[in-house]
Amino acid sequence: MDQIALGKRIKAAREKADMTQEDLAAAVDYSVDHMSVVERGVKSPKLEKLVAIANILGIGTDELLQDSLNAATTLRASALSEQLKSLPTETQRKIMRILDTLITELQ
Repeated sequence: MDQIALGKRIKAAREKADMTQEDLAAAVDYSVDHMSVVERGVKSPKLEKLVAIANILGIGTDELLQDSLNAATTLRASALSEQLKSLPTETQRKIMRILDTLITELQ
């Protein structure tokens, strides 16, 4: 597991949720120092704390652990598909042409 990437994702999700480190630390019963250690990737949270962090931040543990999960690519593709649906049809077509070109070039 990439602890540094996990810590960065926790920090980004915390900031997106407009929470301070102090807020999140209190919510999961961590000291602020320990929350800082987790966000810097020095230590990983225990499973029950990771689940609590995800629940408090309103995100899935799969999103936090995407570097470590084989299914994360499928989950990310599903999320991108949902974003595409919200765009105008012509924009969707342009994005699909770009993706087709990238896939062809990378094969």
